[in-house]
This record gives sequence, structure tokens and C-alpha cells, in this order.
Amino acid sequence: MSIDLAGFLGVVLLAYLVPGPDFLVVLRAAARDASLGRVAALGTQAGLCVHTCAAALGLSAIAARSALAFTVIKLAGAAYLIWLGVRALRDARKDDAPAPRRPTPAGGRRNSFTQGFLSNVLNPKAALFFLSVLPQFVHQDGSLTRQIFLLGAVDVLVGVVFWLSLVRVAVRLRTALDRPAWRRRWERATGGLFIAVGVGVAAVE
Repeated sequence: MSIDLAGFLGVVLLAYLVPGPDFLVVLRAAARDASLGRVAALGTQAGLCVHTCAAALGLSAIAARSALAFTVIKLAGAAYLIWLGVRALRDARKDDAPAPRRPTPAGGRRNSFTQGFLSNVLNPKAALFFLSVLPQFVHQDGSLTRQIFLLGAVDVLVGVVFWLSLVRVAVRLRTALDRPAWRRRWERATGGLFIAVGVGVAAVE
């Protein structure tokens, strides 16, 4: 059995470079605090592990063939992203006090992990990626389940490196976001993007 890992790595890197729900969640969390960004990144990759298992077990294919199941997942994902956008817009309307610098509570980390996890696991495009891209790199003469798990593991590891690199860059926004005016603009921008991405997810067929 031989898998074209170099080719798969290229495709995966391109996929990560295209901003999507996970990108927004990690970027927004990291701009608040580096630890929140890292936890959100782990959440997205945990969601990717779910997609890997679903693809290996054939559940993704079943969901894709079921119009009802696919629609439920799609609309749940869209609704969640739009909710995140609305919440960000509400945050932009809060008081003008500078953002306090204080230790990040465990609840904030749990919230960031949950946001990362749900943004990925409820994204139908992630499931479609596994259904449309992975078969191009899987050989029929080997164990399909083993190959899918291997490719999924590669995807997860590449993502961890990518997201942690993004966090290192995004934390530089923290100083700017201490200014109330900049923080309001940031919340409005990310809120609008979340809503736009949510609408895009709802339109996936």
C-alpha cells in the first residue's frame, strides 16, 4: 500500500489557508488571549477527529446520501455560526472601558474549546472534504479504514501546527484591541464575517 502523502499535504495546506469558520473562531479567540486561541485550535482539531472517524466508519457517506441528515447538520452549523456573529455584534455595543488584563478562567477555555469543536464538527464542508478529497489518495488494494485514519491524522497534525502559528500572529492584535474603538471595529468585523460564513454554509448543497 502506498499513499501520496506529499500530494495530500499540499491539498490540506491549501484548505487551511482558505479562511473559514475554524479560522475565524481561532483568530477571534487568540486576539483575546493566546491560551484561548490554542484551546480553540484544539477544539477544531477534535472536531476533525470526529469527521475522520465518521469517514472511516462510512457515516459521512451515509449522512451525505441522506438529504434530511445533511440538511440538519448544515442548518445546525449555519445557525451556530450566525449566533456567534450576533454575539460578536452585541459585544461591540458593550461599554467603552479598556479590556481588562486578567488570568483566563477555566470557563473561558471551555467556551473556546466548545466553539472550535462545534464550528468544525457542524461544518458540512469538512465532511464533504473527507468524502471528495480523501478517495483521491486512498488505494483500493489496502485497508480503506486504516488509510483514512492515517490521512485524517496527517490532517489533524498539520492543522495543529497551522493554528498554533496563527495564534502566534494573532496575539499581536491584543494591544490594539485594548483600545475600545479598535475592539468595537474588530467585534463588528468578525461578527459580520461569522454571519456571512453562516449564510454560506446554509447555502451548501
